Amino acid sequence: MILAERMADGQVLLITINREERRNAFDGATSRALEAVLDEFDADDALRVAILTGAGPTFSAGQDLKAAAVGDMGVTERRGGFGIMAQPPAKPIIAAVEGDALAGGLELCLACDLVVATEATRMGLPEAARALVAVGGGLFRLPRRIPYNVAMELALTGKSLPAADFHRMGLVNRLVPAGKAVESALELAADIVAAGPLAVRASKEIVRHAYEWADDEAWDKQMEVAGPVIASEDTQEGIRAFIEKRAPKWKGR
Repeated sequence: MILAERMADGQVLLITINREERRNAFDGATSRALEAVLDEFDADDALRVAILTGAGPTFSAGQDLKAAAVGDMGVTERRGGFGIMAQPPAKPIIAAVEGDALAGGLELCLACDLVVATEATRMGLPEAARALVAVGGGLFRLPRRIPYNVAMELALTGKSLPAADFHRMGLVNRLVPAGKAVESALELAADIVAAGPLAVRASKEIVRHAYEWADDEAWDKQMEVAGPVIASEDTQEGIRAFIEKRAPKWKGR
């Protein structure tokens, strides 16, 4: 259902949605399983970055409609849709997208911090074309990450676009050949792992609030998050390593 494998000396968690027979669609059990894995990821100090991918040729088809027909929705009480959408992990998570990411599949990407997709991938929100409404965060998150008018067209028409277009618009961080999404995501994760863990987590928290804080309050609010990091042992180690021209040795404190 949900597979979790430690990579990169135990610092990266590769999470695979393993319902290939249902195109990695989510029912309640799958959502609860993903939530449990994300809880473990957030709680484990050794883990620095997560990668979310799907088994087989599809990233995720979104909600399992057969399950929905009998009232089995892909939602959890705490983390929300698919066990991630309302409360993504505090640490960085990368979507590694093979195949299409449509409907809830795109909303899964929008719950992640970074997106790696292939040249064969298509992305979109087809709900309106089926007389549905995308309620997994897509309608308010997508306009924050691509131009408003493009997001509006996708929302109103239900049409999809190739990942190459989303790469040009900035939603997709890396566009790679088919079959290379996880490999590229691991390379991106390695760049994050090389940075200070406390600073990475604080930076994600501040960026996450970028659209909520007005400038006049952001100065104080960012220091509530950044202050403890600036006073940490890791910050002193980073400065020393820079002066001594060596790789830093992070302690996470």
